[in-house]
Amino acid sequence: MLRALRRCGAAAALRGAAGAAAAPLGPCLVPSRGRKSRTDPPAKSKAARVKLPPPVDPEELWAVTERYRLHGLLLGALRAEFRAEVLQKKREASLVGEDSVELMQEHQRLMAWNNEENARQRARREERIRKEEEEQKKQKVQAAENKAKKMEAFLKEKEREVLQLQEEAKSFITPENLDARIEECLDNPRNYNFAIDKEGRIVQRTVLS
Repeated sequence: MLRALRRCGAAAALRGAAGAAAAPLGPCLVPSRGRKSRTDPPAKSKAARVKLPPPVDPEELWAVTERYRLHGLLLGALRAEFRAEVLQKKREASLVGEDSVELMQEHQRLMAWNNEENARQRARREERIRKEEEEQKKQKVQAAENKAKKMEAFLKEKEREVLQLQEEAKSFITPENLDARIEECLDNPRNYNFAIDKEGRIVQRTVLS
């Protein structure tokens, strides 16, 4: 290491003494520790060593090669597409320069047709929306009428039930008419021990004792 540094120092001194007229020499690099220069012979222990390349996996090599091929095809297709697009733009620019008046008239005609078609479609859409709104209003009115009819029928049914309960309440047994009802039952005894046939007629009755 010291020898290398001394050589570098001697070379720098020689370059300084030569002056600006001397040809510029390359940078003086100090070799790393433990490394040999290009001119040093190989070590005796490694003189007979044959350096073999690392083994390559065939599947991996095929996959990498296929990917490189697809990458090349993709880039080629993109370049061709871009080239065709540039040529098409140049061709269109030249055509526009030649037939600008005709193209402008055609464009105006198409824009007028487009505006007419938009107006027609707008009228159809507004008519359809108006009909849908009318249909929704009719449905709402019909739903309200049906709901009112159902509520009216419900109220009538409840009113009928209330009237029926009031009518039935007249025959209820209360503390006020309890004695009278007991006397009425005693005066008019009833015998429920009887047999009936298929037509509902009484065929046999026991005698009250």
